[in-house]
Amino acid sequence: MRISVVTPSFNSGAFILDALRSVQMQRGTGDFDLEHIVIDGGSTDGTPAILERFRPLLARLVVESDSGPAAAVNKGLRLATGDILAWLNADDCYHPGALVRVADAFRRRPSRALCFGRCRIVDEAGREIRRGITRFKEACFPFSCRPLIQTVNYVSQPALFFTRRAWQAAGDLREDLRAAFDYELLLRLWRQGGAMRLSGAPLADFRWHPGSISGQTFERQFREEWEAAAADAGRFAPQTLAHAFVRRGIVASYRHLARRRVNGGPAA
Repeated sequence: MRISVVTPSFNSGAFILDALRSVQMQRGTGDFDLEHIVIDGGSTDGTPAILERFRPLLARLVVESDSGPAAAVNKGLRLATGDILAWLNADDCYHPGALVRVADAFRRRPSRALCFGRCRIVDEAGREIRRGITRFKEACFPFSCRPLIQTVNYVSQPALFFTRRAWQAAGDLREDLRAAFDYELLLRLWRQGGAMRLSGAPLADFRWHPGSISGQTFERQFREEWEAAAADAGRFAPQTLAHAFVRRGIVASYRHLARRRVNGGPAA
């Protein structure tokens, strides 16, 4: 079994070293091949020097301009040769042993389209924050099903993995979306064989910081998520209506956290 991980990057010098190391430390932990592909949009900070250090360990390094993270991930997925696919943003990290757990899960249930697990939210320094949001997502795990994922997005993208078969059937990320292209793809992937959840320790860390997509455009993100749920379930389906209600609560919570940050309070 081969697992392909795509890392899109652009001026990610502050965090990309941790991301690259977290992928490379997965080597030799289990019976799978690792293919790591980095797609850089032409960084002008310290990112190129870091990528050059890791070039011998990368299956592919592509440095050229693109239209954004969704375009970069699509480019990497088209180059990937793995049976299992994923992408890890340049400011996120895998936990030790994450990929061997993923490989074992797909061996046990090869008909599933995707798997996901726990994912912490961390700050710039790697300290866990926003535990309430994480616990809310994890509370949905035991009830995981397609109607529930249409109601609320409880799957964190860094802890999402899917089969090549499912991706080929579902298609590329939508490059016209700014913030919810991962959730929109998740809904299409789910149709190709359902999901399985990995219990136990977190698979990954999602790094929240003011420059991240979630930090900059969370209101647009949740609007795009609702639109994706409406397209998948039907505009007047019960889960779409419930999604609209949940969305209001989440946006209000994020606004409160943003105000606390501006006023000098803790992030969580």
